[in-house]
Amino acid sequence: MKDFYEILGVPREASEEEIKKAYRKLAHQHHPDKQGGNEAKFKEINAAYQVLGNKEKRVQYDRFGHTFEGAGPAGAQGWNPFGGQAGGGFEWNVNMGGADMGDFSDVFESIFEQFGGRPRRQTYTGGNDIEVTKELSLEEAFRGVRESFDLKTYVECKTCGGVGHEKNSAMKTCSKCQGRGEIKEQKRTFFGNFAQVRTCPDCRGRGQIPEKVCKECKGSGRSMGVRHIPLDIAAGIEDGQIIKIKGMGEAGEHGSGAGDLYAVVRVRPHAVFERKRTDLYVTKDLTMIEVMLERKIKMKGIGGEEIIFAVPPGFPLRDKLKIAGHGMPRFGGSGRGDLFVSFHIKSPRSLSQKAKKSLEELEKEA
Repeated sequence: MKDFYEILGVPREASEEEIKKAYRKLAHQHHPDKQGGNEAKFKEINAAYQVLGNKEKRVQYDRFGHTFEGAGPAGAQGWNPFGGQAGGGFEWNVNMGGADMGDFSDVFESIFEQFGGRPRRQTYTGGNDIEVTKELSLEEAFRGVRESFDLKTYVECKTCGGVGHEKNSAMKTCSKCQGRGEIKEQKRTFFGNFAQVRTCPDCRGRGQIPEKVCKECKGSGRSMGVRHIPLDIAAGIEDGQIIKIKGMGEAGEHGSGAGDLYAVVRVRPHAVFERKRTDLYVTKDLTMIEVMLERKIKMKGIGGEEIIFAVPPGFPLRDKLKIAGHGMPRFGGSGRGDLFVSFHIKSPRSLSQKAKKSLEELEKEA
């Protein structure tokens, strides 16, 4: 019969803490619900820990070995991993409220958390977050927007002020949990019979319930209504940015806290300007005459300002001309990006003989 110390991989002089650490590590490693787990090994590990993790049983085991009553490992004759041995001795107790639960509850909760469980209990349900989409024109994104809108959602009940009962209502002890705020439910699992403690569904953990529940919200402390949402969007916001407005989501039950509102900003494409972060791009039609005579070119910027510029002599017309400081504002900062102008050169449909001669003379000067 395999030695319990050998099963846990610890020396006979190991401390209680060393035994506990070894057990936790092996229990996680061989748990049958995990990939590569081993049910037989898991039972064997638990059997060893039930002895070595108990001071009195460990003393008996060190003196008598496997011959002491009830010390047989999983699979031995008379061994019952869910209830001990019929003749008495120690019991593998997995009842949450039992005296022998000990450190196994820590491992059990950690296993629950590992597989997505939540051993914590929550008395009330907090309000959900809400996401809305706000569309802006490029001009609005340039200026920034300060406005408000109405949103239909759960709000704090105005009749009871969020408490869920009439203001003068007396409170009485919850009959379901007898005032404890929680109830025990017996469960039979792979580990054996154990009691699961959860929040009382009737009183939501308070232990008391009102005699007169609010008729408007039916005791939840919230009801469907309209929330007035202020929205402040700073200049320069970009497409896809999200603005968080704390506490403007759904109201929670019994004043347990409202969720948040997230406004996703969408900036519509512009007919004239193309945006890349804080820079703007635009294309202008020009004639060769305007270029050669260095004519002043006028256009309106995204903010409505008048921009006057000329193509510098010798400038490669395939390149983009940079006009500093006429792009978008820097969101949350100061200054503006730049404007880049591309040129589309328009050639004349026809030339008179006089115009052709003038161009020939110009060619000689070039």
